[in-house]
Amino acid sequence: MTPEEQNFEDYKKAEAKAIELLGEMEKVSPKKVDIELALITAVYELHRGKLPPATVAKIIQTHLQTLTPFYEQSLEEPNDN
Repeated sequence: MTPEEQNFEDYKKAEAKAIELLGEMEKVSPKKVDIELALITAVYELHRGKLPPATVAKIIQTHLQTLTPFYEQSLEEPNDN
């Protein structure tokens, strides 16, 4: 397995866990805004003490720019989650 393939494999494992946690969060609060803010807070906590908040915000924005085209293409596909 190449390093790129391993990185993708690691990402997919983390993504699967995040989706699992999302299901648990939906049981705790029906309000999407609560879950959204909690998930964004988790990203800030991941970087706490290592990066300034403005840098974390840029990281989040860059990830959103990367993911948005993928989700725009998949709008017509049903989500089984």
